[in-house]
Amino acid sequence: ENGPRLLVVAEQAKIFSHRGGNVTLPCKFYHEHTSTAGSGTHKIRVKWTKLTSDYLKEVDVFVAMGHHRKSYGNYQGRVFLRESSENDASLIITNIILEDYGRYKCEVIEGLEDDTAVVALNLEGVVFPYSPRLGRYNLNFHEAQRACLDQDSVMASFDQLYDAWRSGLDWCNAGWLSDGSVQYPITKPREPCGGKNTVPGVRNYGFWDKEKGRYDVFCFTSNFNGRFYYLIHPTKLTYDEAVQACLKDGAQIAKVGQIFAAWKLLGYDRCDAGWLADGSVRYPISRPRKRCSPNEAAVRFVGFPDKKHKLYGVYCFRAYN
Repeated sequence: ENGPRLLVVAEQAKIFSHRGGNVTLPCKFYHEHTSTAGSGTHKIRVKWTKLTSDYLKEVDVFVAMGHHRKSYGNYQGRVFLRESSENDASLIITNIILEDYGRYKCEVIEGLEDDTAVVALNLEGVVFPYSPRLGRYNLNFHEAQRACLDQDSVMASFDQLYDAWRSGLDWCNAGWLSDGSVQYPITKPREPCGGKNTVPGVRNYGFWDKEKGRYDVFCFTSNFNGRFYYLIHPTKLTYDEAVQACLKDGAQIAKVGQIFAAWKLLGYDRCDAGWLADGSVRYPISRPRKRCSPNEAAVRFVGFPDKKHKLYGVYCFRAYN
């Protein structure tokens, strides 16, 4: 009881990275009033978990005790301890995926003593609203999850939506977030969107039944390991012709998440409307100009045209090996 107390410290509370990168989540442990890492009487156990958005559940990431090491789920083969010193419990995550975003808890246990520190992993990326061909307010929570995954993205968290709102995202349709809430960001209050006399902000509809609630969704994506491009083709194409044209060029028809990532993170700018994998037609404008989104930089949405009869260009994506 009178011995030195175990302390766990994260030197940084927030770490930034991107999809495909490597990152170190800092964590060190000490004994109060001493400079030693451990008392030597008990083995040190280090456990890393990921906190869910409501903090009610933790997902196992990595455990180390003595020579024993174990990683879990999709972290297997991608996580290990840095161990630059005997008191270093920092976690290295390699080949970061979109699902890695979130808060992580470092717990160190020695005998009856334990302490924890929390580190947030933020990813550089872009939040975008998404609704399917069926139209607005047609997705329950689980369908919204799949819709984002299908478009090379994941459901956005509240923090990601809030950051996007601070960067100017204004969208009047309510959408699911990863914590099961339904919200939407307003920078220009107006009558159909909460009322013109309200203040700008992220409007919150609260938590809805994940099976019965029907809304749009806010997705999040980051950079990609590949090339996004508009296919130069002698003629305009139907949807099926567009799919085949990308395949013939050694690529796949691009997804909605990929056009948003190319626009936001790479400054991609093209005034030609083109097919995307979900059957929508869009084009990315980074430099607003006459006839090409004159008022704002945006990924412009043309709609979901008739796949068999309407003719457009196509955006393709070729992944790097």
